[in-house]
Amino acid sequence: MRYGYFDDAAREYVITRPDTPRSWINYLGSRLYGGIVTQNAGGYSFYRSGGTGRVLRMRFNGVPVDEPGRYLYLRDDATGDYWSASWQPVGKPLDEYAARVRHGLGYSVFEAEYAGVRSELTCFIPAGQAFEYWSLEVHNPGDRPRTISVFSYAELANEWHHRQDLENLQYSQYVVTATYRDGMIHRRNSTREATSDLWFGVAGAEVVGFDTDRDAFLGPYRTQARPLAVERGACSGTETVGDNACASLQVRLELAPGERRQVIFCLGVGHPDEPWRDERPRIGDPAGAAPLPPGRRVMAEYATPERVAAELAALRAEWAERLGTLQVRTPDPELNSMVNVWHAYQTHMTFSWSRGVSLVEAGDRDGLGYRDTAQDVLAVVHAIPDAVRERLGLLLTAQTAEGGALPLVKPLSHTPGREPTPRLEEYRSDDALWLPISVAAVVGESGDLGYLDVVLPFADDGEASVFDHLRRALEFSLAHRGPNGLVQGLAADWNDCLQFGTTGESMFSTFLLANGLRVVHELAVASGRDEAAAWCADRLAELEPAIDAAWDGDWFVRGVSATGAALGSAAADEGRIYLEPNVWAAISGATSRERAVRAMDAVHEHLATEHGVALCDPPHTHPMPGIGLSLLVFPPGHKENGGIFCHANAWAVVAEAMLGRGDRAYAYYRAYLPARYDDDAETHQAEPYVYAQFTHGPSSPRFGQARNPWLTGTASWTYVAVTQHLLGVRPEVAGLRVDPCIPTAWDGFEVVRAFRGRRVQVRVTNPHHVSRGVAAMEVDGVPVSGCVAPDALLRDGSVVTVRLG
Repeated sequence: MRYGYFDDAAREYVITRPDTPRSWINYLGSRLYGGIVTQNAGGYSFYRSGGTGRVLRMRFNGVPVDEPGRYLYLRDDATGDYWSASWQPVGKPLDEYAARVRHGLGYSVFEAEYAGVRSELTCFIPAGQAFEYWSLEVHNPGDRPRTISVFSYAELANEWHHRQDLENLQYSQYVVTATYRDGMIHRRNSTREATSDLWFGVAGAEVVGFDTDRDAFLGPYRTQARPLAVERGACSGTETVGDNACASLQVRLELAPGERRQVIFCLGVGHPDEPWRDERPRIGDPAGAAPLPPGRRVMAEYATPERVAAELAALRAEWAERLGTLQVRTPDPELNSMVNVWHAYQTHMTFSWSRGVSLVEAGDRDGLGYRDTAQDVLAVVHAIPDAVRERLGLLLTAQTAEGGALPLVKPLSHTPGREPTPRLEEYRSDDALWLPISVAAVVGESGDLGYLDVVLPFADDGEASVFDHLRRALEFSLAHRGPNGLVQGLAADWNDCLQFGTTGESMFSTFLLANGLRVVHELAVASGRDEAAAWCADRLAELEPAIDAAWDGDWFVRGVSATGAALGSAAADEGRIYLEPNVWAAISGATSRERAVRAMDAVHEHLATEHGVALCDPPHTHPMPGIGLSLLVFPPGHKENGGIFCHANAWAVVAEAMLGRGDRAYAYYRAYLPARYDDDAETHQAEPYVYAQFTHGPSSPRFGQARNPWLTGTASWTYVAVTQHLLGVRPEVAGLRVDPCIPTAWDGFEVVRAFRGRRVQVRVTNPHHVSRGVAAMEVDGVPVSGCVAPDALLRDGSVVTVRLG
C-alpha cells in the first residue's frame, strides 16, 4: 500500500495517509536548537543536546504512539465539535478528515480539511535561532461566518535532563513553575546548577485564555485526544507550581466567508523579558557566546506573516544550496529522488546528531560515538567542509597518546589533554582505524596536504600532527595483536555484539588495519613522507601471512576466540559465514582478487536476500566458548543475529563495485533502497525516504520490516557507495576520479558536483553496455589519459565527459 510520494521539485515527501505503519518523522533545526516531528505532529525539541537539553517532553514507545508533540486544536464554537490541525491526537475518521503532510528539508506542513474548515500548520526552526514556529493558517471556504477557537498544547519538560524529567519525579515535579503574563507563558526550572527558562507566545490574534498546568488542561483521566479545556471551549487560567507544565494559549477567530487568518505560535529557550544564558557547568553556552534575546523581542521581530514566509524561504534556499553541491541524473528515478534530496538530507542529520536524538534513542547516547562520527563525515565533506574539519579535529583530540580512541566523545564537555586514558579492555579495536579513511576524505576533497601537518592534542596527554595521529592509530593496532597475528578484538570491533576481548582476535579489525596502512601509505607518498610510506608498506607485508591463514576455504573467518576456535567458519554449526570480513577483504585490497571474488560469491550464495544481505548465517542460538556473543539476546534474524544490517550492506555495494561487478552491486543497493518500498510500505514499515539501521532477516517472522531509521551509518556509507563507487565520482588529491561501475543496462548518467570551489558537470555514456572500464575521458573537450580529471584543468563550469567501453 502507498502512503505518500516523492515531490522532487519541491524537495518534499508528501504523505497522503497519516495512518502510516509506523511514525514517519522529520528533523527540524540545527545543533543549537533542534526537533523531531512526526506525520501527526508528535515529537520533541531540544536545546544543544537531546539528552541534557530537553525542551518538549516525549514518552518513548508509548501508546498512542509518538505523543505528546506540537498540537493545535480547532473548535467550532457554534457546534462544540473539535479536531486537531494534524490528524492526531484527536484522530477524526479519515473519511471525514482530509489530511496531507508535506515533510520538507527542515520543515513540515500539515494540511487538513474538516467540517468545512481548512487549515495549514507549518512547523520549523529558523536558521541560527533557538525557537520554533508553529504557524497556523485557517481558511473558511464556505458561505457562512465561522467562529473557531484555536488552542495550543505543548507538554514542557520540567528538567533539561531527559531522565531526570521522566523518572526522578520526587525531584523534577517540585522544581518547575509556569506563569502567564501579557500574552506569554514563562516556564522556569531552578536547580542547584542553574536556572532554565522557556517562553511561549502567539501573534495574530488576542489571547482569550491560557493554561500552564498540564492536568488542568487535559482533565482527569483524559488524554491529548480529548482535552477538557477544548471540549468545554475555554482554558481555566491555571499557573503551574510543581507537578507538570504545559503551554496552552487560546485564541478565537471570527472568519467571514472566504476569509483566511494566520496565527503564529512560537516556543523558545530563554526568558520572556530578559536576555538569557545557559550557565550549567561544563554543558552551558560557550565562553563569548551572545545571550539569547528576550522572548518578547523575538516575538516582535519574528512573529509576523512576512517574517515567517521569509524565514521559511531562507531555510529552503539554504538546503537547496547545500544539497546542490552534488546532484545526479540516472535512469533510476528512485535513486535520483534519494541521492538528490532525502538521502543527502539524512546524511546531514546523522552528522549533526550522531545517534543521540530520534524516536529510538531517548537521549542516553548523548555524545558522538567515535566510530560512528568518523564514518558520518564521509558523506558530507563535499557539502560542509569547514564543519567536517572541525568535527574531525574533535575526533583527533579524542584519540589517546597510545593511539586508541575514546569510545564516546561529548562535545559540550570534551577537554583535550585532560581526559582519562581508557584501560586496554575498554578500547574498541576499530575506533581509531576509521581515522585514515576520514582524514583521506578531507585531504582528497580539499587537495590540502598541509592539513596533515596541523598539530592537535591527544585526549589524555601530548600532541602530534594529524599525520602522526594516523600513525599512532596504526601502531596501536599493530601492538595489540594476538597469537595468530590478527588484531585483538578488545571491547568490540564494529559489531558491538561480538566481544573477542584482549585474548581473541578480530578479522574485521585486521582488514581495517590493512586498509588503514594502505590509505596512510598513499597519504605519505602524496605528501613526500618517504620513511613513513616505506614503514606502511613493510607493516602491510608483515600482515599478509596472518590474513592468508584466516582463509576458511571459500571465505574469511570472522575472528578467533581466546580458545583458538574460529567464528565464521564452515566447520561451525552457527554463524558459519559473516558479511563484514569478506566485504572488507575486497575493500582493503589486502587479499588477492581471486579470494576477494570467491568470498563475495559466498556472501551472495549464503547471505543475500530480496531485502538485503544478512550479517551472518545461520543465526546464533547458543554460546561459543571464548567469545562474548551478546547478540544472543536477539531472536534469530534480528539485528546483529542474522538480521540485515543495512550499514554493512553499503560495504557489499562498495566491494562488488571495486570488483567491477556493477549488476550485482546495483542489485544489492536496490534490495535495501527505501524508495523501492514506496508501494509496499506495509512490508518495509519505516519511512520510504530515509535509510534504516537494519531490516529483519530471513530467519525472523518479521522478515522485510525495517527498524531504527534516520540516525545510522547506513546513510553515510550508502551515499559513498552510490556516488563514489556505483557512479564512481571520487575526489583525490590529483583531481576528480571518474571510474563508474554501473548496471550494464544503463546508457549512462550525469553528475553535477562541487569540487574545490568549482561546479563540475560529469557526463558518462555507456554505448557498449559494460559495467566498468573508462575508454575515453575529456575535460572541456581536451582528451585526458586515465580516469582522473586533473585539478589543473578543472574550472568553474567544466564538463567532464567519459565513455565506458
